[in-house]
Amino acid sequence: MHIQGSHWSAAVATTADGTSGRNTPLRVDAQRNLEHVLRAAREVFGELGYGAPMEDVARRARVGVGTVYRRFPSKDVLVRRIAEEETARLTEQARTALGQEDEPWSALSRFLRTSVASGAGRLLPPQVLRVGVEVEPEEHRVQAQVPDRARVPQQRQPGVTGGQLHELRLVEQRPTMVDDRDDAGAAALLEVVGRLVDRARSAGELRADVTVADVLLVIATAAPSLPDAAQQAAASSRLLDILLEGLRSRPLA
Repeated sequence: MHIQGSHWSAAVATTADGTSGRNTPLRVDAQRNLEHVLRAAREVFGELGYGAPMEDVARRARVGVGTVYRRFPSKDVLVRRIAEEETARLTEQARTALGQEDEPWSALSRFLRTSVASGAGRLLPPQVLRVGVEVEPEEHRVQAQVPDRARVPQQRQPGVTGGQLHELRLVEQRPTMVDDRDDAGAAALLEVVGRLVDRARSAGELRADVTVADVLLVIATAAPSLPDAAQQAAASSRLLDILLEGLRSRPLA
């Protein structure tokens, strides 16, 4: 998934749902245009990434680009709307799998299959994919990459572990324009997917080293964008079968 050309700006004139904040209902034609724009944006960003221009969205929606900008005064607003919807969609899919599947592995695999089939993974916001990434211990990474004269002692807060310190660094590296609403949606998704992962791992059906980030990465990469819908569905199903086999725990010989 390509994240380019978007700053996730919070300084916008409209609300995150693309409205101006007024209580006046949209006219029928305006509501229809909004639905066309949102559907087109999901398709275009899913195929080309969030770097795709607004003109591409307008062409796919068969409206003028001015119509798009009347609903979404900046590309950032439209990107946030789509990313929020996809995060909420994945969260609901995870909750459904958790609530309707008694077997831990069945719940996790159902969530993955449903999410990949919906194509939601191609539209995950970047802050979701960053969470939980594991790296080498800081001292090893610094020693390997930074010349002696440029090394600076790492300032570590009392009582903070290396893993926690890394999480703090991740937070610091997130775009400063990401607001609390974005973080709340990401946190809800991470929490429920974490429960699916914990259940499958505790049952001995999921590899012990698999993390929530790994599961989200599967969703983000197992839905290739192909011009033929039937080919895309077949390719996604095949790729997911292979990835699921890689996630499963194997008994020791």
